[in-house]
Amino acid sequence: MSKTEDVINEVKKVIHGKDDVIRKILCAILAGGHVLLEDIPGVGKTTLAVAFSKALSLDYKRVQLTPDVMPSDLLGFRLYDRNTGEFRFEQGSIYTNLFLADEINRTSPKTQSALLEVMEERQATVEGQTRKLPEPFFVIATENPYGSAGTQRLPESQLDRFLIALTMGYPDRENAIAVLKGDSLHDLNEVEAVMNAEDIRKAQEEVRNFFTDESIYEYVVSLTEATRNEEIFSLGLSPRGSIALMKMAKAWGYLSGRGYVIPEDVQEVFQCVSGHRVHLNSRARAAGLDTETALKQCLGRVRVVKVN
Repeated sequence: MSKTEDVINEVKKVIHGKDDVIRKILCAILAGGHVLLEDIPGVGKTTLAVAFSKALSLDYKRVQLTPDVMPSDLLGFRLYDRNTGEFRFEQGSIYTNLFLADEINRTSPKTQSALLEVMEERQATVEGQTRKLPEPFFVIATENPYGSAGTQRLPESQLDRFLIALTMGYPDRENAIAVLKGDSLHDLNEVEAVMNAEDIRKAQEEVRNFFTDESIYEYVVSLTEATRNEEIFSLGLSPRGSIALMKMAKAWGYLSGRGYVIPEDVQEVFQCVSGHRVHLNSRARAAGLDTETALKQCLGRVRVVKVN
């Protein structure tokens, strides 16, 4: 059994019945991206993030984002030291390997924007001085559904920084019973470290160099263009979105144990990569169409390529 499968099995000790979500989050980590989890409170989003930090033996920090959280709380600040007569830098919570931004859509736009450079460049600039973040570095952010008390929409520039967006949803009946019988805090202590930072960097390099036939690149571009040309969308996939789709397809193929990408890899991750990046137009919304259905229609209309 590969180390990546070991990670999945460790996380499954505390997260029941969400194998697809677990695999896609691990794919995002192997692809070097960030994850947005949108769901109601109490379905295990935070537990999932902690389980990954333990299984991957990564330094982990969590911040509960509220309207009074300031950018300096995340990025750090300079503090005058009376003993030395000099200013010293106090690190913010962002200096870690896995940063959990809990309820990101409850904090102020100013604090949200402080994460833009961090997520894109893996660095933080404070008072003109730029500092690199530890490697590897990932953000797993959670948000409550838009419309919940005290929430606000994330801007497109922020959403586009997330490689994928997922919804965990309620457990089915069998797994709901398993949750009631278990003790999540006790289970978290049972999660063992099966990979480390060096293992992750090696796996990320293998994913970057994963063999991809020219026809797969053409397929990804065709899907991207479909979201831009379809009348039901007012906003299609950006170039960053198409890059994200390619990265996730490679990671899904890698995790599947194949030596190359196939069209099914692209199809499997298309929803989680695209759902938070595209917008339906008013006519489509008035007709009762949702984003998931619209993206499925795109998949159905684009000719599936044959890998040589």
